[in-house]
Amino acid sequence: MTTIRIGVICPSEIAFRRFMPALKKHEGFEFVGIAYANDEEWFGKKSECNDHTVIENEHKKASIFADTYGGRVFDSYMKLLSSDEIDAVYIPLPPALHHKWAKKALEYGKHVLLEKPFTTSLKQTDELIALARKKKLALHENYMFQYHSQLDYIKQAITDKKIGELRSVSIQFGFPFRGANDFRYNKSLGGGALLDCSGYTIKLASLLLGDSARVVTSQLNYTDGFDVDIYGSGTIVNSDGLTAQLSFGMDNSYKCDLELWGSTGTLYTNRILTAPEGFEPLMTIKKGNGEITKKLSADDTFAKSIVAFSACVENSKCREENYKAIKRQAVLVDEFVRGTEK
Repeated sequence: MTTIRIGVICPSEIAFRRFMPALKKHEGFEFVGIAYANDEEWFGKKSECNDHTVIENEHKKASIFADTYGGRVFDSYMKLLSSDEIDAVYIPLPPALHHKWAKKALEYGKHVLLEKPFTTSLKQTDELIALARKKKLALHENYMFQYHSQLDYIKQAITDKKIGELRSVSIQFGFPFRGANDFRYNKSLGGGALLDCSGYTIKLASLLLGDSARVVTSQLNYTDGFDVDIYGSGTIVNSDGLTAQLSFGMDNSYKCDLELWGSTGTLYTNRILTAPEGFEPLMTIKKGNGEITKKLSADDTFAKSIVAFSACVENSKCREENYKAIKRQAVLVDEFVRGTEK
């Protein structure tokens, strides 16, 4: 296998705390460097009036990043993207910046691993997929939870009819308010519950209901003081009539639950979307008056997501499968938006 030389756009917390430790476990990658934005990339134009302390802070974070994980520091995103030393990039920027910088990366011939959500619109997603397909480049949307063995167990339990015939799915994901300065509460940065916590619930629903899954009802709710949706709910149904009820929010008490209701029992698990490395999930099956709880093995979903990305760099069939998965997620999110506009 050819070594993939990868760079990181922006010294973000998730890149430092989660991505790099996972990357270091994969022998197929060589970390080349970290880029921080210059004035024009950060503010949109060069100006003596710009607050240069922002750039100085980004530079400091990038230096700490390189001191910790090796690699060099690029003093602009474009210098990293245009470098012949780079084959692929990881982009953990706020959602509103995903399309712009992923497109530039593809134009420079780089494979792209993007944090979720992939973009902020179906149109943007279609454009990136078309460009990547034309240039035979890999795209990957980093919904890590889909690689946890916990999900494999759930799918097998459905196949083995551990709770009889599956009747309905319920997914709930929400967390407490993270502070007004968090990008999730900023419309211009691509914030909002739909693009953040809702995306997880939609992705899980589509994995359980299959390719025929479609959004049939959707609701987004706003609260005073913010120009983004803060919480919401929706219903997804497949061609067999199986429904998934979704609830989500980013000013809620914490919840990350999945419940499968079957003809003979119920399966329940928590932390289904956010199980950290080392966490051993509990799976509970209730039938009548009986209850069985099984502890599953811990998993490293970030490392597995990176492995999946590397497979798509190497394999054209894998790339096509990823294009389709990314498009399917974008279509469902778009249907959710359209449903709220009726």
